[in-house]
Amino acid sequence: MSKDTEIKKISFLAKIRNYFLAGIVVLIPIGITIYFSIFVERAFSNLLPKYLNPNNFLPFDIPGLEILITFCIITFIGMLSVTFVGRYFINLNTKLFNRIPVLKTIFNGLTQLTKSFASDDTNNKKKMVLIEYPRKGIYSLGFATSVNSGEVTDKVGEKMINIFVPTTPNPTSGFLLVVPEKDVTYLDMSFEVASKFIMSAGSIKS
Repeated sequence: MSKDTEIKKISFLAKIRNYFLAGIVVLIPIGITIYFSIFVERAFSNLLPKYLNPNNFLPFDIPGLEILITFCIITFIGMLSVTFVGRYFINLNTKLFNRIPVLKTIFNGLTQLTKSFASDDTNNKKKMVLIEYPRKGIYSLGFATSVNSGEVTDKVGEKMINIFVPTTPNPTSGFLLVVPEKDVTYLDMSFEVASKFIMSAGSIKS
């Protein structure tokens, strides 16, 4: 085999490798997005009771119909929750859960967490921060949920901030850290930009 032939063979293999890598780069985001969409669609179809799921009564399934109906139901409940009658039933429900020892802790914790992520209060919530974690000199992106006002602050004797440090690429899991405010660097980064930055493992510009 001549030298020119060997060079052409190596060049051909290099092109095949580059095309393969390019295919992976294209297909992985598409595949994960489709998988996530199917997962959400199935989750919502199982979430809806059978008597509320119109696909159980139609001759063929309409993809995404369960999501639309669930969205409408949640929105309608949200509209009711701001009315006098809605607030009455919510308070009644809260009092009921608060009388059950184990459920009280779970219910109140989830309520506070949900309000923290759903709130539009830009002064106190949804603040992205930098902290030196897991050691000095290494920085982690965190989500400052609130100012700590419990026993931790009383024991430490200085202002402490509750910070949720999400994991990559799944930002819904992570660690709760209580950090002295003097060690917290607040960022102008929005919650949406930070989420993209975390889920992309830093490949998207923050």
